[in-house]
Amino acid sequence: MEKLSIFEVMGPIMIGPSSSHTAGAVRIGNLARKLLNEEPKEMKIYFYGSFAETFKGHGTDIAVVGGLLGYRLDDERIRTSLESAANKDIHVEFHRFEAPNAHPNTIKIELTRADDSTLQVIGSSVGGGEIVITKIDRFKVNLTGKYPTIWILHLDKPGVIAKVTSTLALNGVNIAFMEVFREDRGALSSMVVQTDQNVPAEVIREVNSFIGVKICRFIEPI
Repeated sequence: MEKLSIFEVMGPIMIGPSSSHTAGAVRIGNLARKLLNEEPKEMKIYFYGSFAETFKGHGTDIAVVGGLLGYRLDDERIRTSLESAANKDIHVEFHRFEAPNAHPNTIKIELTRADDSTLQVIGSSVGGGEIVITKIDRFKVNLTGKYPTIWILHLDKPGVIAKVTSTLALNGVNIAFMEVFREDRGALSSMVVQTDQNVPAEVIREVNSFIGVKICRFIEPI
């Protein structure tokens, strides 16, 4: 008989009424914040499906903004996240969007950094507080936030993947899952590496220095 974790029986410890509409939204926002690697000066948040119909009643709006401010699931500040964003002069907009064949609880987040560069993240809340990020900018990914994760944007050229995996091995980091998504042969590619251990900051800096690597981000489990 398959064993169930206490999380699966009781659900996440959280602020808000719904694990899908609130906890999942916090986690999507939190993961997008980690990918951005700084506090955004502008947040544009687009809801699809059931999120678009119920986001105000279920607190999905305050949940995703709370996550984008770096709040955890049980942080009481989630309740006043919109006011907190306004006090920090962070511009926040909410919209609806269409996403054919997407999960009904899908959010698209467009963030602007202080230098006016942007990041777009699309993710879905798939039940029980679980999430999956399916797109970062124009790149397909499959990122759940359950494991320590490295996201690498790199050129599709021989040796890059081997150099990343060998560097992790030399530093005692075991790979649990790994996927690579590319636009075309020789073009930019997106690598998602989920590991069994947290990855030291010096390893992330080393990978960022590799020829062919454009961005390397480490994301702690959320």
